[in-house]
Amino acid sequence: MRIVIVGDGKVGFTLTEQLSKEGHDITVIDRNPELLRTLQASCDVMTVNGNGASVHILKEADIQYADLLIAATSSDEINLLTCFTAKKLGCSHTISRIRNPEYVRQLTFLKEELGLDMTINPEAAAAHEIYRLLQFPSFLQRDTFAKGRVEIVEIKMTKGCSIIGQKLSELYKTIKIKVLICAVERGNEVFIPSGDFQIQEGDKIHVTAESPKLASLLRALNIPTQKVKDVVLIGGSRIAYYLAQRLQYSGINVKIIENDYQRCQELTDLLPKALIINGDGSQKTLVEEEIQNKADVLISLLNIDEVNLVMAVFAKQLGVPISIAKIDRTEYRSVYETFGVESMINPKELICSDVLRYVRDMGNRTSGSMLTLHRMVNNQVEAMEFRAVKGTRHLGKPLKNVPFRKNILVVSIIREGRVIFPTGDDYIEAGDSVIIAANSGRPITELNHIYQ
Repeated sequence: MRIVIVGDGKVGFTLTEQLSKEGHDITVIDRNPELLRTLQASCDVMTVNGNGASVHILKEADIQYADLLIAATSSDEINLLTCFTAKKLGCSHTISRIRNPEYVRQLTFLKEELGLDMTINPEAAAAHEIYRLLQFPSFLQRDTFAKGRVEIVEIKMTKGCSIIGQKLSELYKTIKIKVLICAVERGNEVFIPSGDFQIQEGDKIHVTAESPKLASLLRALNIPTQKVKDVVLIGGSRIAYYLAQRLQYSGINVKIIENDYQRCQELTDLLPKALIINGDGSQKTLVEEEIQNKADVLISLLNIDEVNLVMAVFAKQLGVPISIAKIDRTEYRSVYETFGVESMINPKELICSDVLRYVRDMGNRTSGSMLTLHRMVNNQVEAMEFRAVKGTRHLGKPLKNVPFRKNILVVSIIREGRVIFPTGDDYIEAGDSVIIAANSGRPITELNHIYQ
């Protein structure tokens, strides 16, 4: 597939790197020639130096032959203009990065008038993810499938968890809830486990469960829960704004520490119920004073990973039960975890998963659409939801008799609104939503790819 990406910032580079790995023909447009030279040294892509909103530059990138354009510059206006121009020049599909809350409120109008096929907002996605985590702070990650009916949650097996030492085949006998463990992270190893797999203390397990049963699952696992009442945000970024809106609507008290005085004034107008403090959120004495043993959660949202890490660790030392750090560089995730910071949010990765799902679905119009895609275990495992259709192979055949590829697990089947955690005697029918887990080494674009 021919894809043009405009903007080689954090989001643009991440998308370029992943889409290039999946074999797409990528052309990147950016005004900074040095960034483009660095990109060419790490990825096998074409580059064009210039303004992506320019007709001349888009034609130089052969936009008229492109299947998809992704506008991911730092300017919403340039992104919108680029997508509009690309459509007029013959590009089939366009995706625009839109971050400004004023534009976000009129997305329906913008999509219809400018012909946008999809919009991405890393900051809003990060705020949504953090908010969901705070609903169940014991989870390290939450991913939703089947229109909210099913979730895959990441849980660390600490001392006292009821299933430590047990085989997965005996799981239901212990917790009395129908769930399925689809991936286990143990040190540097990742497993898509069978029924003989035995859980150990320190494992991070990814559990598939029906959404209404998440609270019961925590109780059955003997994992304590924490009710969130007071949240401190370090940094008054767009993520902080989107998140504070959600938290306040839920009745949670929000305090934001922001160094820029003008931004503090803006946040005071936008969030009249929040307490906005003008000060350096990385300053030890200020943070100590503002927490004062009253904060349930500290979330560091500054633009420097190292500072976010330090503040999250510092919050733990001050007795704050939950600390979350925004990170951009995932290669150091294991280092962060050694300091006790296990809840981390990466906005560009959240967006990348959404775009990958869209791109893979574009390339598959005959064998059932990909409905959802989430990446887990530092992008080593993918959980995907597909719609089974008449052209899907092995329909009606018991799963124990189906020749699956190695490291493929059917996580759940949703049939007419009913969630099935399958055994070997269950089967897939046309019309089912099927959730699978697989190693991310070989991209899966349709349901038939899970079979040998």
